[in-house]
Amino acid sequence: MATPNIKFGTSGWRAVIGEDFTISTLRRVSHAAAEHVKENREYGYKGEEFLLSMKKAGKPAPKTAKVIIGYDTRYLSEDFARNAAEAIAAEGIATVISDREAPTPVVAWEVLRNNASGGVMITASHHLPHYSGFKWTPYWGGPALTEITADLEARVQSLTIAEVEKITPFEQGVGAGIIKVEDFRADYFKQLGTLLDLGAIKKAGLKIAADAVNGAARAYLRPMLESAGAKVTGLREDRDVLFGGRAPDTGEENLRGLKEAVVKGKMHLGLACDGDADRFGVIDADGTWISPNLVLGLVLEHLVKNRGMKGKVVRSVMTSHFVDAIAKSHGLEVRETAVGFKHIGNMLRTGQYLIGGEESGGLSIMNHVPEKDGILACLLMAEMVAYERKPIKKIIAELAKKVGVFTNTRLTLQLDKNVHMEGLIERLRLNPPLNLSGTPVWRIDQTDGFKFIMKDGSWLGLRPAGLTDPTVRLYAEAATQQKINSLCEAGRKIVSGKF
Repeated sequence: MATPNIKFGTSGWRAVIGEDFTISTLRRVSHAAAEHVKENREYGYKGEEFLLSMKKAGKPAPKTAKVIIGYDTRYLSEDFARNAAEAIAAEGIATVISDREAPTPVVAWEVLRNNASGGVMITASHHLPHYSGFKWTPYWGGPALTEITADLEARVQSLTIAEVEKITPFEQGVGAGIIKVEDFRADYFKQLGTLLDLGAIKKAGLKIAADAVNGAARAYLRPMLESAGAKVTGLREDRDVLFGGRAPDTGEENLRGLKEAVVKGKMHLGLACDGDADRFGVIDADGTWISPNLVLGLVLEHLVKNRGMKGKVVRSVMTSHFVDAIAKSHGLEVRETAVGFKHIGNMLRTGQYLIGGEESGGLSIMNHVPEKDGILACLLMAEMVAYERKPIKKIIAELAKKVGVFTNTRLTLQLDKNVHMEGLIERLRLNPPLNLSGTPVWRIDQTDGFKFIMKDGSWLGLRPAGLTDPTVRLYAEAATQQKINSLCEAGRKIVSGKF
């Protein structure tokens, strides 16, 4: 039998259930993760860097390796999680598995709280229902960096069939104490309580609609909001492994029901999380969907203005400069990274950054996990509304007077048959456009793709998916929708080879 070609993307390995994602391939990746831990490849198990960081934090280093395991609400997720535990336990490594579905940020927090060597999350996040996935969280509680996932990929290829089939049966592992089943909720709720002003939410008497999107947030989002004193109406809290027949994302289209509930119920806002609750969705009192680009800046303004917090800011290269303008107004430094929260998380783990986020709906803050946390983001937006006592759109309008207007969009473009990705990339490197929509290009940023920045602050971003994927992600930002439309048209021409 040929060894499966398992490749990790920006947020783990994902594949179709029953095709590439099977018990056999899952066990193979789980054994690879266990070997990775035992050989100290990321300093996550008795490694010098890890021991030093624990000493500085005043925490005891783990005496033995331990791996946290969580899973989302997808088809067979709990069974896949148990199989991962059986494989890891067979390597002599203790595992702690959630007693129910758990969000990705909760698993990340358990890794930190337990001083664990790492964590496994069985999830395909916001992808279509027929996918599942394996996400590895290193000891620092954030997404695995490329050098770690590359090591996992290499180990997957080198395992023999005998090594892959080696397991400790689940009940036997529980009886021996090498597999433990725990409820992760109480400790996570306690952690959020240290980050939030729950009293402000209670005092404001907020009415909120909370949409779990049939995902892992169903036992977390509404209960946490209610514990904060809000009056909450829960939506899509039942388990539906098909997510109503669509991807469990937090885009505007998938939150139409939340919008209707907010408007009909005359609520202050609507909040949602995606399938594994690492991304967020926000609906204003009038039913307006608030883009993640705006949420990042709004949360920063709130933390500095209302909570008196300080620190650096980190965002991905294709994220709105709205957050930059707010940071500048408070004298805060902004750092830019390549696309992917693993790069942002790597900055957050230094402890110097107040907030980090990306345009696709990922956000975390200081003193928390360096991982996307959709539940925390939702609570922070509720806290902001509680402090401001006004609709989100009004807060944005007031900020616009201070830092300007930022309108943005994101599109996915397909390459024409006569255009090859390699040729497009080469053309943009050697002969890039120097004028877009009648405006001279001031600077070209190639941190991740191509970002053409104009002196008026508008910009166009083009990020090829890869040499074998015929799609290009287009990003555009400007002060007006007219300028956005013009930039998008220029982007389409570039991608089609007609520019």
